[in-house]
Amino acid sequence: MQETIENHSEEPKYANINGKERKKFSFLINVLLFLLTFFTTTLAGTGWLNKDPYQLDNFMFGITYSVLILSVITVHEFGHYFAAKYHRIDVTLPYYIPFPLLFLNPFGTMGAVIKMKTPTQTRKSLFDIGVSGPIAGWVLSMVFIIIGFSTLPSIDYLYEIHPEYSITGIPTTGLTFGNNLIFLIFEKVYSLKGNVFIPPMNEVYHYPFLCVGWFGLLITSLNMMPVGQLDGGHISYSMFGDKSRYVGYTVFYALVVFGILGVLPLLGINLNVGSLNWLIWAILIFFIIKIKHPPVCTDMHIPLGTTRTILGWIAFIMFIISFCPIPVNEGF
Repeated sequence: MQETIENHSEEPKYANINGKERKKFSFLINVLLFLLTFFTTTLAGTGWLNKDPYQLDNFMFGITYSVLILSVITVHEFGHYFAAKYHRIDVTLPYYIPFPLLFLNPFGTMGAVIKMKTPTQTRKSLFDIGVSGPIAGWVLSMVFIIIGFSTLPSIDYLYEIHPEYSITGIPTTGLTFGNNLIFLIFEKVYSLKGNVFIPPMNEVYHYPFLCVGWFGLLITSLNMMPVGQLDGGHISYSMFGDKSRYVGYTVFYALVVFGILGVLPLLGINLNVGSLNWLIWAILIFFIIKIKHPPVCTDMHIPLGTTRTILGWIAFIMFIISFCPIPVNEGF
């Protein structure tokens, strides 16, 4: 619409057609990227089941994982999308990011992004857009975790994937997902049932619902960091205004500490509480994402409201209980 108005004095008719063609082309890109991401996540799902992902006959094994992980990503992004539409902010459909190089990223995707074509103008709209995606994705991730723990198969399922484990036993090393408070609680609760095999975190990726549920919590915690223009940064700025920078610096220095603790195992000191990955995140935040949220709202004098404030604190609690001090341990 903006382009039509800008070109109205010259060729409004053709400008309108070009706008429609542009939207059609953009939509085709959205669809193409979704299909490519479905393909790469299906490859990843096949690999998680210890099968060759590049052998066509194995493709069907990865579909469950692919559908689940795309569901979490889609719900997250459309949470943002519909919140933006509610506030009449023009946004694109999600651009999914396929990642076929499984040896670098075994999840098969880097998630998805949407682009706001018009700037957010109010405190409430910024908050709603920031909080809606993480909450939507977190809720679906919790549903998948509940399903995963409620439908755990016997240990024979793992033996089918790794027949050698029936002889050598389940290893305690290898690619290991980090625990968070949510997983720890579920493990404790379901272990009380007795006669239930709960897979260790270095084997949990063989279970699609648990794998995707864990991944959903991870991306929620990453997005919910209250720094810069991450979702958590939008929420923090909406709630605290310029004072949100103190929250951002606190989180930034905490990541630096976790990152330094991740170096200690190289010196023979393993406290099992940090990861080098957090140093990388700290560098990204400092140079790219930024610690301080830019002053994009002009109505910060208008109260956010009780409901939104409570929802914001709930979102921060979600961040804390979903956070993994050691996201992934690849030690052998």
